Amino acid sequence: MMKALFTSATGMQAHSTVVDTTANNLANVDTTGFKRSQVEFQDLMYQTVRAPGTQGANGLEVPTGIQIGSGVRTSGISKIFSPGAFENTSNPNDVSIQGQGFFQVAMPNGDFRYTRDGSFRQNSAGQLVTADGFLLQPPISIPSDAQEVTIGTDGTVSVVTASTPTATPVGNLSLTRFPNPGGLSSEGRNLFAETSASGAAAQGTPGENGLGTLQQGFLERSNVQVVTELIRLITAQRAFEASQRAVLTSDQMLQTTNAMVR
Repeated sequence: MMKALFTSATGMQAHSTVVDTTANNLANVDTTGFKRSQVEFQDLMYQTVRAPGTQGANGLEVPTGIQIGSGVRTSGISKIFSPGAFENTSNPNDVSIQGQGFFQVAMPNGDFRYTRDGSFRQNSAGQLVTADGFLLQPPISIPSDAQEVTIGTDGTVSVVTASTPTATPVGNLSLTRFPNPGGLSSEGRNLFAETSASGAAAQGTPGENGLGTLQQGFLERSNVQVVTELIRLITAQRAFEASQRAVLTSDQMLQTTNAMVR
């Protein structure tokens, strides 16, 4: 009975993690470029009382064994990089990625981070930056007298000024991809960091080598489906309650055993 207590506790802890993860998904349902997380489980070690295939007393092979599990643990929390819905903002500084890839931004310490959030702004120097002021890489500078800014699907940035009535290219937006985007580290502020699990970053031109294309005036919203997350929340709650019930049942059995010796 004591084993059942500890086994049930692992189930309660695991499904508590599901509730925490689901709550974070729901909290970010309106976060631009957010990718939902999914909890994955593994069963724990087994106590083998009799191994499968053991020979019985008559020399016959036993078809099944006796193995008692020790519960469950969280094996990982994966980011699901399915596309979110695209919203038309009509803002020339908003850019969405249709397909694979990330925008690369430079941090103050010189490191790089990666994001799907294309809601860019212009700083005092006319450079495209994130909401936190991190500089887009490669840097794009918009002239102060620009009357119209156009971003092509291949990342070409062109401007029309009072002195130059025809569109003139001022730079190119690039995209970065990873062999295993699920291995990226979530840093908050809509940013991801490269890790050894994600593989090395490979930068390229949008629309080439498997990279997505760009769409000006659109933003990619979160890929969180509220109904799905609520169903997952209810399932986790019921699984937590079932593990709790197993703890109570084990406790009652222990009480019954103790009462026998009185």
